[in-house]
Amino acid sequence: MAELIKNRYEFVMLFDVENGNPNGDPDAGNMPRLDPETSTGLVSDISIKRKIRDYVLLKHKNESPNKIYVRQGILMLNERKPAYDEMPADLSKNDQIEYCKNYMCKHYFDIRAFGAVMDMKNFKGGAVHGPISIGISKSVDPIVPMQLTLTRCAAEKEKSEDQKNQNIGHKFIVPYALYKGYGYISPSRSALTGATEEDLSLLFEALRNMFDHTHSAARSTMAMREIIIFKHDSPLGNYPSHKLFNRIKVSRNDMSKPAREFDDYTIDISRDDIPANVELITLV
Repeated sequence: MAELIKNRYEFVMLFDVENGNPNGDPDAGNMPRLDPETSTGLVSDISIKRKIRDYVLLKHKNESPNKIYVRQGILMLNERKPAYDEMPADLSKNDQIEYCKNYMCKHYFDIRAFGAVMDMKNFKGGAVHGPISIGISKSVDPIVPMQLTLTRCAAEKEKSEDQKNQNIGHKFIVPYALYKGYGYISPSRSALTGATEEDLSLLFEALRNMFDHTHSAARSTMAMREIIIFKHDSPLGNYPSHKLFNRIKVSRNDMSKPAREFDDYTIDISRDDIPANVELITLV
């Protein structure tokens, strides 16, 4: 049986985009998300978790114990129904909810990892708080979104205005941006969901490879450049996470011109002040 997660972890993700839209905002015409006061680019936690789910779905083909609960085109209540079909008939309502919760954690990777709200009208499973939290990623430098007009050479109808005006829409791109995001892993919650060290390995595998399987016209070039992991030797941790994150410095090599590739930056990790009971692991 796989071992539950017993150590506290934090990690830093460094990923970039070139001539693409890393995370469009539907409330702003799908313009890349940004902080309006600083023009810092943003990528939501939901966007990152969507790509993790898609990678796990691609690798494990939605088979237990690594099924995916939040996926496109399904009714989530139908995912919970099998738990009610197989549970004993004499359970109280509270016990039914607990049975469903345990069933879903056992069979679904994303519920074990991230948690889920299953306290709906039908086939209730309560609320699950997962051990893995991912924050909003921010670009190292301000971004300057560009709007491109799209055209086509074929018309939809004969003798229509469509033949005269071939502009069919717009798309936004970021010429280049390097993003930094943070993640947290709480072992106390892994005991509640059953999240294991195997789940943790799958998480980091997904983070390393997820952009290679989500290429599109909007995100043709995105890459995970580095994952820096801090592993504490205790469940409660041995050092404040923000002080560990401060050990990672990202700086641009030449401030006289805009960055256009990853090599325009230097990543410096100060290892001298990291406590001996916190292990530093880097994945590329």
